[in-house]
Amino acid sequence: MQDIIFDIIEKELHRQREGIELIASENFVSEAVMRAAGSCLTNKYAEGLPSKRYYGGCEFVDEVEVIARDRVKQLFGAEWANVQPHSGAQANAAVMLACIKPGDTILGFDLSHGGHLTHGSAVNFSGKIYRPTFYGVRKDNNLVDYDQLREVARREKPKLIIAGASNYSRDWDYVAFRQIADEVGAILLADISHPAGLIATGLLNNPMPHCHVVTSTTHKTLRGPRGGVIMVGKDHENPMGLKFKDKLRKMSSVLDGAVFPGTQGGPLMHTIAAKAVAFAEDLQPEFKSYCEQLRTNAQVLAALMVEKGYGIVSGGTDNHLFSIDLRSKGLNGKLAEETLGKAEITVNKNMVPYDTESPMITSGIRIGTPAMTSRGCKESDMHIIADFMDRALMNHDKEEVLKGIKGEVQEFMKAFPLYQ
Repeated sequence: MQDIIFDIIEKELHRQREGIELIASENFVSEAVMRAAGSCLTNKYAEGLPSKRYYGGCEFVDEVEVIARDRVKQLFGAEWANVQPHSGAQANAAVMLACIKPGDTILGFDLSHGGHLTHGSAVNFSGKIYRPTFYGVRKDNNLVDYDQLREVARREKPKLIIAGASNYSRDWDYVAFRQIADEVGAILLADISHPAGLIATGLLNNPMPHCHVVTSTTHKTLRGPRGGVIMVGKDHENPMGLKFKDKLRKMSSVLDGAVFPGTQGGPLMHTIAAKAVAFAEDLQPEFKSYCEQLRTNAQVLAALMVEKGYGIVSGGTDNHLFSIDLRSKGLNGKLAEETLGKAEITVNKNMVPYDTESPMITSGIRIGTPAMTSRGCKESDMHIIADFMDRALMNHDKEEVLKGIKGEVQEFMKAFPLYQ
C-alpha cells in the first residue's frame, strides 16, 4: 500500500524543484548526504560515546561517529568535538548546562536585532532557566555595538557571553568579544550556525582561537543534514578554569555529559553519518568555491535591491544573507512573505533592528543565497531573481500578475535541476 505521506513528499519535491528558495537557513544537501540520512543506521540505538555505549552492536556506528568527529575537527581546526546534538538549539542547551548554573546571567544578541531564540529569549529555555541580558546594533549603521556590549557586560557581570546571530549580515570581532569576556570573567560561546561554511573556508573570521566553546548547526552554509555540533579549540583557558593538558579531557567530559544524558537520549546515527558525509564534502576545494559564490550572490542581490529602492540592514552583507527593510516601500514582512510565496519565491518575514511592527508582522524579510547557489545560480541569475522579487512586491494586490510571475519563476528554475 502506498502511504499518502509519500504523495505529500512528492509534492514537496516538486515545490523545491520549481521555486526560488531564499530562506537563509535552508539549503539542498547532496544525494550522498541524503542517502546516508535515509540509511539503515536509523535502526541503531547507541546511547553513550564510541567504545562507551550502553548498547551492544555498536562497532560500526562507532566508526561512523569517530570519522564524523575527526572530519569536523579538521574542518574548523578544533581540538575536540561532539557531533551528537540534534540541532543547534540542543548544542546551545548542552553548553549552558555544562558551563553555567540556573539563574546565572547570560549576555546574548537581542532577538529583535537578529539574535537567536537560544541566546536568551523569554519564550525559550535560555530565557526561562537563566537570567538574560542583551547587546544589540547601533541605530545609525545597524552594526554590532561593541561599546554597548562592554558596558552591559561590566554592569551585569554575565557568566556566559554569546557571539553569534540568526540574522546578522556582517562579520564578528571575536578578539573584542574575548577581551570583554576576560575582563568580566565570562565564558565566551560562539554560535556560528549561519556562517559556519564561510568560516570553515577562511572567508570569515574564525572564532576557534578566541572562544571557549563553539556551536553550530550542520545544515545552512555547511550543506549537511539538520543537526548540531559542539567544538572546543586549542590552547587557551577553558570555561572551567582548568589548565589545558588535563583541562581538555575534563572539559570534554563535562560537555559530553551535558549532551548525553544531560539534554538528549540516544544519538541519531543516520544523521551523524550524513554529517560525516557532508564534512567530507566541505573539506574539498570545490566547497570554498561554492562559499565564495554564495557570498558574491548575496552581495550582488543586496546591491540590486538597493538600486530598486529597498533598504538593506547594515547597508550590505559579508556573508550569505541580508535583511530587506520594507518600510521605504510601504510594505511589511508578513505581506511580503505571502506575496512572494504566491510567485513561488520562498522567504521568511523577519524583524529589523528597532522595528515598529510586531514579531508576527515585522518590517522586513530575510534573504539568503545558500540554496540557490547550490542549484547553480551565479551573479547574472541574481539580476533575474531581483526583478522577480521587485515585480511581485510592487504588484502584491494583483493576483493575475503574481500568477504570471509564478509561471516565469517555474520556467526559470528548469535550468537548475534538483535531484534528477
